[in-house]
Amino acid sequence: MEKKYPLLSEINSPEDLRLLSKDQLQTVVDELRAYLLESVSQTSGHLASGLGVVELTVALHYVYQTPFDQLIWDVGHQAYPHKILTGRRDQMHTIRQKDGIHPSLGVKKALTMC
Repeated sequence: MEKKYPLLSEINSPEDLRLLSKDQLQTVVDELRAYLLESVSQTSGHLASGLGVVELTVALHYVYQTPFDQLIWDVGHQAYPHKILTGRRDQMHTIRQKDGIHPSLGVKKALTMC
């Protein structure tokens, strides 16, 4: 993970993301997109919604003070990049698996995930 995704492997929370310079954000976006493709393709999850909001997710977490500033996602699959940036990166390969992280966001779950 660290060699393949050097910046992404250092991000375990939005606070970690906000420590990076603006010049590093494109690299984070590229690594996040590649990691999302790699991890979700192993478990047959939905990719299009998450891939479509990678830049948006990075920008929102960089600019806003999440989790204080709350985010709302249209569908759970859009939240995959959010899950990766908020401490669940290493669990993404368990999405849609028994005892794995859930692909969707329930209201109760979403409030604790921010």
